[in-house]
Amino acid sequence: MGPEPRGVIAVVLNAGAGGGSGARAERDVRERFAAAGRKVQVAVCRSGDELLASARAALVDGCSVLVGGGGDGTLGGLAALVADTTTPLGVLPLGTLNHFARDLGIPLALPDAIDVILNGHVAAVDVGEVNGRVFLNNSSLGVYPRVVRLRERLQRSGLAKWIAMLWASLTVLRRHPFVALRLEVEGMTELRRTPLVLVGNNAYRMEGLQAASRPSLHEGRLAVYLMNASHRRGLLRLALTVVLRGPDAVPELETFSVTELTVETRRRHTQVALDGEVVDFVTPLHYRIRPSALRVLVPDLTAP
Repeated sequence: MGPEPRGVIAVVLNAGAGGGSGARAERDVRERFAAAGRKVQVAVCRSGDELLASARAALVDGCSVLVGGGGDGTLGGLAALVADTTTPLGVLPLGTLNHFARDLGIPLALPDAIDVILNGHVAAVDVGEVNGRVFLNNSSLGVYPRVVRLRERLQRSGLAKWIAMLWASLTVLRRHPFVALRLEVEGMTELRRTPLVLVGNNAYRMEGLQAASRPSLHEGRLAVYLMNASHRRGLLRLALTVVLRGPDAVPELETFSVTELTVETRRRHTQVALDGEVVDFVTPLHYRIRPSALRVLVPDLTAP
């Protein structure tokens, strides 16, 4: 779309992101922006509420760019503030996985990511939405939200994140991992009993070394992945087969490409994961794609 606007850049950092890397990033951000002669306001925030409040204040003050430093959950909250506005979002990938930054081609090293903000270009990308909540990567219900909630409890008891994730996954899969759903997809109603529904903001690669990445963020489609496993023992096998051999080798995996989707469960309330963070929703769940709603700073691929 073109070069980024010039003016005051507001940077909000999640202090707890990446094991505390958000707090440590403040000095590098200030130094590199000062060296480039750019005006910058930096806020290091200790909670999600504080971060969003700082971002809203910066937007009211008329910042030309809003920059988020944190993981995908942090960036999703900020994207909701600037979607469908002229203010672009800058990305400092300070989280654990940083899927959104990777899919945009933003380098994970902090100095290089800052350079993208200083020298990058603005592109328009899609965002997903469920019941009014924005997500950048994907939303899921079924086993994954339960795994995340249990992992968080185990981490608070002192377990390392990846050990807690493995233990939580095994624990959830030993229990009853299936949920009954009714899906309304483009005028059709589908009834399913499934351990997992994942709704992606655009389609994911499903096999090979680039599995779980997206080749495009501006196709204007939701990618829906529905696992029709019949028993618990087959879940891990099916997931491994998808990665190694591709989705076509797994007839139990259904995929849909839609612009809207409604999901109903038997329960009035359900847990839904949005970009890795779990939120309690009242059903039904209404999903939609918002094409080109978010202006984001990306590397200038035309530069030598």
